[in-house]
Amino acid sequence: MAKAMDDLGAPGTLLDRETTRQLDDNGFVVLPGFMPTQQVEDFRTHLQDLLTAEGDRAGTEVNKEPGTERVSDLVNKGQIFDTCFTHPLLLAAVHHILGEFKLSSLSSRMPLPNHGHQALHADWSGEPPVPGNYQVFNSIWLLDDFTHDNGATRVVPGSHLRGKAPADEMPDTKATHPDEELVLAPAGSLVLFNGHLWHGGTQNQSGKRRRALHAYFTRRTNPQQLDQAAFIRAETQDRLSVAARFVLDA
Repeated sequence: MAKAMDDLGAPGTLLDRETTRQLDDNGFVVLPGFMPTQQVEDFRTHLQDLLTAEGDRAGTEVNKEPGTERVSDLVNKGQIFDTCFTHPLLLAAVHHILGEFKLSSLSSRMPLPNHGHQALHADWSGEPPVPGNYQVFNSIWLLDDFTHDNGATRVVPGSHLRGKAPADEMPDTKATHPDEELVLAPAGSLVLFNGHLWHGGTQNQSGKRRRALHAYFTRRTNPQQLDQAAFIRAETQDRLSVAARFVLDA
């Protein structure tokens, strides 16, 4: 792990104090302006090409979610997505929370008009861990502005420290939590968050697209949401470095 982090330019000192504090205390941090405008446009174009080409098959490698458009297995669908699992700052944040880690899945999610509301949940199906013994980490790469009415993610700050699941406190996890807040940020932002933070998508009431990429990581001892070694294509292996393939565990 240390060798891969070093080779990918992600030393343990890369995270600044404030980013570290927000991850530790709030469970998430928003980094506006993380992606330049052209990169955002390139992501949008490539995703639309994939949605058009895959049609009803889009997203089936992991799951289909009613009311959303998804594309899965993005590791194998263009070099453009490599940064989503190799960017040094992202990897430094993942390592800070998980220690030894690997990519679990890389996908996109777009809630359709009047759809997209999710129950509050954590990204871990097992027992909520003791704080500090975290198992999963997630990130959202914003390809459109996240606004009050277009399906922005809601979070409950600090909920990763509770050692509970949302259902332990809420009779209806789709309801509004008194401590929740919306993650509102412009396109080009990166949201980093502890996967045990309570969160969920909201309904897209805007009638417009709300596109995002999700790079999801887990500890190396856990199974992946998508078995990267089973799915990896020869051309993907050929273009990636040894360190990048280590992050995939492929």
